[in-house]
Amino acid sequence: MPSSPAYLIDASIYIFRAWFSLPDRWRTPEGMPLNAVYGYTRFLLDFLEAQRPLHCIAAFDESLGTCFRNDIYPRYKASRELPDEALAFQLQACREVTERLGLPCYGGARYEADDYLATLAALYRREGIAVCVVTRDKDLGQLLSGKEDRWWDYAAGVMLDRDDFEARYGVRPEQFGDYLALVGDPVDDIPGVPGVGARTAAALLQAFGSLRGLRDNLGRVAGLRLRGAAALVDRLQAHWPLVEMSRELASLESRVPGLEAIPRSGLRGGRLDDLACYLRQLGLEGPLVRRCESLARTLPA
Repeated sequence: MPSSPAYLIDASIYIFRAWFSLPDRWRTPEGMPLNAVYGYTRFLLDFLEAQRPLHCIAAFDESLGTCFRNDIYPRYKASRELPDEALAFQLQACREVTERLGLPCYGGARYEADDYLATLAALYRREGIAVCVVTRDKDLGQLLSGKEDRWWDYAAGVMLDRDDFEARYGVRPEQFGDYLALVGDPVDDIPGVPGVGARTAAALLQAFGSLRGLRDNLGRVAGLRLRGAAALVDRLQAHWPLVEMSRELASLESRVPGLEAIPRSGLRGGRLDDLACYLRQLGLEGPLVRRCESLARTLPA
């Protein structure tokens, strides 16, 4: 792990992980569920206690159906349902938990969490600070631009650097947007090219370097040692407008308007006392509150 990186937390990933994996055991006095809040708060406390980061921010997905990518392709993420009242309550409560801990939080109607993280990564690198993106989303491997940058699935204990990422997916991090443009992404409803899978996409990018290189050398595809290479040329030609649109959808926006400076962050005892108070209001007495109080005693006020 690089010394004192900026930790960029893809918060929504861990909120939904808790929402789907934990039982409906915790409730507010009014009866609203709290399983996602409980699991996400536990994850945050574990992470912050173990890492004691100098730089740490969190980004949230709040743009379902309203993102600028929906202007490009209206069906972008169309298969995802909007949160119901119970989930919407927990999403807001998790952001409140994060803010009370003193972590700068980002999210909005036009840009996704990935875009805020990409923009912040660029700002930290401008100051010579490596980034560690804490996520389960492989798309954020695109942020591994420096040799000290890391992609970390904290819950699974998997950490990748640039070389590890390339070994896993067969393409370099900076090629991953091109890779997604070819294979598509059913989770985000990015179309890609029908019939082009992971191995074929990786082989094409290994041979030609980029989508531009592939486009300029489509005639050479038939000569590659790929099953159905001759038919693949016709398929790529027929679907090339779809490839270009998919590339737009897969690209991370690293210049979110209004985000122009590194935020201040810091874990302090008073913040944990504030969080403990909020957890009590929700009805989460017990282990989480005791964790907050214990950790607060080890930090400056």
